[in-house]
Amino acid sequence: MVRPSGTGRKQTTAKSPTQARRSPQTPPSSGPRGSGRSGAHRGRSGPSTSTRKKQRFRPGTKALMEIRKYQASSNLLLRKLPFSRVVREVATSLFPAMGDMRWNATAIMALQEAAEAFLVRMFEDANLCAIHAKRVTIMPKDLWLARRIGGYDFM
Repeated sequence: MVRPSGTGRKQTTAKSPTQARRSPQTPPSSGPRGSGRSGAHRGRSGPSTSTRKKQRFRPGTKALMEIRKYQASSNLLLRKLPFSRVVREVATSLFPAMGDMRWNATAIMALQEAAEAFLVRMFEDANLCAIHAKRVTIMPKDLWLARRIGGYDFM
């Protein structure tokens, strides 16, 4: 059913029909299609449009994205100086009679490359074990199973 319009008012200035339809709160648009905002934000005004809700990923999606990112990259994951400290500490604990050993930088880099390749492969296998168990979180039992299956028993 059509409702009757409210009481008419006397207009003091002459307005075109498009300006008369616009609400007084809305600024005039800059172009023929509006202000350039997306359709989802039309009709909103004030501070609610400036504070956008942060996108939330489902549990595990972010972890899998990080796994893909680090698998695709070729740079080292561990820092060089802490790794070289660990190498020197292990070497002096294994061979205390040798005293303070000198290390070539390329030797430490080769050890770091091998250690990171080993860790990445082991975590890939553990991730497959977790996915097989319908989980996205790697647990110690996944690492244990990956060691048993993958032949990492020399540790």
